[in-house]
Amino acid sequence: MSLSMTGYGQAVLHHGGYKVRFEVKSVNHRYCEVMMRIPREWARFEDGLRKEIQRQVKRGRVDVFIQRERDEGQDSYVQLNEPVVQAYLDTAELLADKYGLDGRIGVSELLSLPNVWVDRDSIDEAEDPEWEQLLLEGLGEAVAGMLEMRRREGQVLAADLNSRIERLEVLHSELAALAPTVLADYRNRLKQRLAELQDGAFLPDEQRLGMEIALFADRSNIDEELTRLRSHLGQCRNLLLSDEPAGRKLDFLIQELNREVNTIGSKANHLELVNRVVEMKAELEKIREQAANME
Repeated sequence: MSLSMTGYGQAVLHHGGYKVRFEVKSVNHRYCEVMMRIPREWARFEDGLRKEIQRQVKRGRVDVFIQRERDEGQDSYVQLNEPVVQAYLDTAELLADKYGLDGRIGVSELLSLPNVWVDRDSIDEAEDPEWEQLLLEGLGEAVAGMLEMRRREGQVLAADLNSRIERLEVLHSELAALAPTVLADYRNRLKQRLAELQDGAFLPDEQRLGMEIALFADRSNIDEELTRLRSHLGQCRNLLLSDEPAGRKLDFLIQELNREVNTIGSKANHLELVNRVVEMKAELEKIREQAANME
C-alpha cells in the first residue's frame, strides 16, 4: 500500500479532571524523525511515546504536540516545594558562615527563586500509574488519524504515478518500434550523401561503406537499454502494489530509469527517438517529484 509522508491526526482524552489534547502531523523527510513537544512533567514517558510512533511510521518528520489543561470547573493550583525551600535556606546559611556574609533571604526573594512553587497537576500525574497507558492510547488514536490521511493521499499519488508509468511504457514501445529503422535511415542518408558528392572521379568502396554502417549499428544499438527500461518499469508497478514502503526504492529506480534514458539519448542519431527521449525525461522528473512525497 502506497503511503504519503504528509498527514495530520488529533485526539482528546479526559482523565482525573484533565483534558489532554494530542496533535500529530508529518511532512517529507529522508528518514523517520520524531519531534516531541510535551509537558515537562511527562518527560519520563517521551521515549515510550517516540517508540510507538517509530513502530508505525517508517519515513517522514513527525511533530507531536501534547497539551493538558484542567477540565472546566476544576481549579489548577500550586503549592510550596518545601524541600527546595529548605535547601535554599541551608545554602544561604552555609555561605554566610563560610564567607562572613551578613544578611538573610527575605520571603519575597525566596518565593522568586526557581522551583520554589510546584504545580499540583504534576504531583497528581506522578501519583497516577495510569497516565502512561492513557497517553499511549491517546497518541495511538492521533497517529491512526494521521496514517489514514497518509493512506488517502498515498492512493492519489499512486494513481498519478501509475498513469505516468503507463505513458512511459507506451513511449518504451515506440522506442522499440523505431530502433530498427535507425540503421536503415542512416544507411540511406549515407548513400545519398555519397551520391551527392560523387563526381565520377572515383567509385565508392562498398566494403568500407559496409564497415562504417556496421560500426554505426554497434554504437547506436539500444536493445540492452530497452530491456532494462522494461524491467525497471515493471519493478515500479510492483512497488506501488506492495505493502512495504516504496519511496526509497522508487527513488533508486527513477535514477536507474534516468540513466538508461540518457544512454539512449546519447546513442540516438534519430529525430523521432530523441523526441521520445525528451518526453520520457519529462515524465521521469514528474515521477521523481511525486515519489519524494511517498513513505
